[in-house]
Amino acid sequence: MSNAQRRAYARLLGQHAVAYSPHVLDPAALFGRAAETILEIGCGMGETTAAIAQAYPHRNYLGIEVHSPGVGSLLNLIEHKQLTNLRVIQHDAVEVIEHMIAPECLAGIHIFFPDPWPKKRHHKRRLIQPAFVRLAASRLAPGGYLHLATDWQDYAEQMLSVLGSEALLKNSASAFAPRPDSRPLTKFERRGLGLGHQVWDLVFRRTGPAPACAR
Repeated sequence: MSNAQRRAYARLLGQHAVAYSPHVLDPAALFGRAAETILEIGCGMGETTAAIAQAYPHRNYLGIEVHSPGVGSLLNLIEHKQLTNLRVIQHDAVEVIEHMIAPECLAGIHIFFPDPWPKKRHHKRRLIQPAFVRLAASRLAPGGYLHLATDWQDYAEQMLSVLGSEALLKNSASAFAPRPDSRPLTKFERRGLGLGHQVWDLVFRRTGPAPACAR
């Protein structure tokens, strides 16, 4: 952690972070208002998360990040930009979704550039697997969206296959989607695009009946 991240982590964690708890979170109570809630998994250093929250102040944003430097960086951005619609949870994303997020309560889920685990023997560690997608989809309200992005082609193809096989989700495009204006370009992404790399976006929406766990 840098000194700035360490100071922010120590000073701001209690103000802008949510402690993990095996109890369902009430977003209206957390943010002091009823509004659409968007969950982001893997905030990294938080630049994209904070930029989106700033651009859409009418929505509530809840970010999940496990690494302390990223949490410290995001806390700094929350204070600097005076964002009252963004909170962060430092914990495993699967446990947060499973225990803290009620079924059918989210307007959207963002998963931007998750770890690709490029070696074939490590593909089983990738986040986007059928069981996880089923869990995430169950937390979306009907019409809610799941937006993924990656710069690894084989992972993009796996994402498309897994999401396309989930009965609760419907692709908003014929295959990969154009990058929505709501997802800002990151510095890393701009550098990659300048080198000729490609980025794949996927936007699926919740459809169909509620899953059994939501009834």
